[in-house]
Amino acid sequence: MNTYYLAVDIGASSGRHMLGSLEDGKIKLEEVYRFPNGMKRVDDSLCWDVEALFYEIKEGLKRCKEIGKLPTFMGIDTWGVDYVLLDENDQPLGKTYGYRDGRTNGMDAKVYEEISLKDLYARTGIQKQIFNTIYQLMAVKQKEPELLNEAKSMLLIPDYFNFLLTREKRTEYTNATTTQLVSPVSKDWDYKLIDMLGYPRRIFGKISEPGTLVGNFSKEIQEEIGFDCQVVLPATHDTGSAVAAIPTAKDGALYISSGTWSLMGTERLEADCSTESRIQNLTNEGGYNYRFRYLKNIMGLWMIQSIRKEFAEEYSYGYICEQAQKQDIPSIVDCNDDMFLAPSSMVEAVKAYCENTGQQVPQNEWEIAAVIYNSLGKCYGDTIGQIEGLTGKKYDCIYVVGGGSNAEYLNQVTAKYTGRTVCAGPGEATAIGNLLVQMLYDRKFADLKEARECVQRSFDIKKYDKGDLQC
Repeated sequence: MNTYYLAVDIGASSGRHMLGSLEDGKIKLEEVYRFPNGMKRVDDSLCWDVEALFYEIKEGLKRCKEIGKLPTFMGIDTWGVDYVLLDENDQPLGKTYGYRDGRTNGMDAKVYEEISLKDLYARTGIQKQIFNTIYQLMAVKQKEPELLNEAKSMLLIPDYFNFLLTREKRTEYTNATTTQLVSPVSKDWDYKLIDMLGYPRRIFGKISEPGTLVGNFSKEIQEEIGFDCQVVLPATHDTGSAVAAIPTAKDGALYISSGTWSLMGTERLEADCSTESRIQNLTNEGGYNYRFRYLKNIMGLWMIQSIRKEFAEEYSYGYICEQAQKQDIPSIVDCNDDMFLAPSSMVEAVKAYCENTGQQVPQNEWEIAAVIYNSLGKCYGDTIGQIEGLTGKKYDCIYVVGGGSNAEYLNQVTAKYTGRTVCAGPGEATAIGNLLVQMLYDRKFADLKEARECVQRSFDIKKYDKGDLQC
């Protein structure tokens, strides 16, 4: 009888329940449930509907029972930085803000009144992004101080869902590092930094590493769902899970976790908190088994997702790729410019950037898509040079995992601009990495190297070279 493992993988635009099992030495996947997600406007704020998301988590669990495939273990991963504050009765306080909400504007200056950006990076190794939890909490302190006074605990989004399932509070390491409040040396909260900023120590719970058992479903959840299950911490930060599923046993490979965001980097055993690393805007996020994901955040397919919503017709991503490939427009935008973070119109933002920089302005949706894809490729090329310069290593191959690994034109453009072989796949890397950690907890693999070898033989990996792009 198969042991089933369940990955609940929730991204910025959708979530899904993926059942995994081991058969004949290979990982078998089955999507059993899918649901939409997205930030919603609440009183002029961008927020997550965590109540609706938890309802969908439970509906997916009920679906497992309906089809007669009950998971023995499950894990939840989501995006980073966002959180829920709980009062003394474990009830949510205030809104569950999304990272694209504008309330953090200017909060960096407030943080730097207490600690300089240089010293902050030296302490945490985390790149400055205005939506990091450190700035979100400063916004609470400045604008809603009563919430911090009432708060007894803070749970990052996946930790909150785990709490609702088990009534056990755990703070998972990989996601905790995205707060910019964790020491890369102690692998724990930097309480001196927390004190400096005036955040209450009591809200920061004990940090647990991936592969830790949270607990079983509470009695109430068991009665509602119809079965029990052990909840295990994967790398709850979705990129942490995706990187765990890189299909190579080689240490220190270069990867792009390609989705709404493109996270390009490598794994290291020690963080680089140097001034040069800070200037290049690389980050040292936590990974499985206390590895560091030394990477750069790049805007990613968020730009394509955004323009797709503005098109007159709803085209598939594959069709958008095909049409973009036929265009001949040389314009390049800086994908990491703040103007692309949450514009009212991504189409107009791309046009405005091209016009303001004296470049050819795209005239239709396909030229806009081509500009974005080529700009991502150019950004990848620039980033690989920075990473090689800082690590002193030469990378011949880039492993592209996640949904963006299915974007053939983007893979061709990536090979062209980086001059490296691109190994694309698996597309379901985040869910697979989530499942791997559950299987490691269940001792199905000796270590991460063996688990990655299993990924390599379980899924098709497509290769692209720089000569594959036909212009």
